[in-house]
Amino acid sequence: MGRMIKEEILNFRKNKCCTLLGVGPMSINCINTTIDIANEYEIPIFLISSRRQIDCESKGKGYVNNWSTLEFSNHVKERDKKGFIYLSRDHGGPWQNPVEKNFNLKEAMESAKDSYLEDMKAGYKILHIDPSIDIHGKPDTNEILNRAFELYEYCWEQAQNMNIDIAFEIGTEEQSEGTNCLEEFEYTLEKMTTFCSKNKIPIPLFIVAQTGTKVMEMKNIGSFESPIRVENEIPSEIQLPKVLEICKKFNLLMKEHNADYLSNESLQWHPKLGIPAANVAPEFGVTESKTFLRILEENNLNKLANEFIQISYDSMKWEKWIIKDSKIDNKNKAIIAGHYVFSSKDFIDLKSKACIELKRKGLNLDELLCKEIKKSILRYIRNFNLI
Repeated sequence: MGRMIKEEILNFRKNKCCTLLGVGPMSINCINTTIDIANEYEIPIFLISSRRQIDCESKGKGYVNNWSTLEFSNHVKERDKKGFIYLSRDHGGPWQNPVEKNFNLKEAMESAKDSYLEDMKAGYKILHIDPSIDIHGKPDTNEILNRAFELYEYCWEQAQNMNIDIAFEIGTEEQSEGTNCLEEFEYTLEKMTTFCSKNKIPIPLFIVAQTGTKVMEMKNIGSFESPIRVENEIPSEIQLPKVLEICKKFNLLMKEHNADYLSNESLQWHPKLGIPAANVAPEFGVTESKTFLRILEENNLNKLANEFIQISYDSMKWEKWIIKDSKIDNKNKAIIAGHYVFSSKDFIDLKSKACIELKRKGLNLDELLCKEIKKSILRYIRNFNLI
């Protein structure tokens, strides 16, 4: 189990110096565009849904189209005619869904297991096991690894019971601006492979590594392309090959998170350095929000534009993305938070008014939005040497 998925991915990369792409399903337009690109160019793309975006019915679904895991999966399968999309759980694990905010560890772990079980039933191919969040304290590396192992073993047993092919991605620390401490990274992989061998569980397909990428506001503030050296840190171009070497030693593929907003040059370095896969999410949501606002303003629908800014700003979903002491204005805060409100009643009403007004001018709003999202995704596809 997990071998078929691994073989498919390795075979695709074998004759192609490329970096695979994970796309966050920021909206229904983003989802549909991703599926269409995968089918048009016949390339595998991971659709990486976090538990806040998509979760099972019993966990309150998610903010993307108000879809449950099963509803999302059914939509993707129906549209993905050639089968190039890999449904992937991003950041599964305890306290990764707001419903768990008052749970103790045992309750949060059980809740995470319930969510994974629904993922597997719905046909997800890759599960990201991420126990890096703890709302009650700061557990050490071994404690986090023990939680990862518990979730891993549970998911593996369930997959065997269901006789399904599943692959795993492991991440044991929250994303930071810097790169991994090599000793700790190697220790983690050693423990991981020992656990798998002892329990006769296949080793994960991907391991998440810190590569100096971190998204805040509408930029990448990590050290990956920092023109100035980060204090007490080995530059990415020296550190990354060492991280990749450690992964190779343990027969694992490295996955980078938070590749959003990197320059074309930095993206082109990904396949050259041999980075197997990278995730991009907020950028595509921001692209859609920016485009939506621009279309409204260009067509003198300023009242609707201001309404959108207000709805989005009032959601306060921009808070976690803001850099300390930032001077960013309310309009840009609204753009950052836009995709979080796309499924709200207020936004749906506003958008339907915009669609009617634009239709009178011969414009199809969703077509225009998808066109810009496609451009945004294709920048990664091309720079990652996938086409």
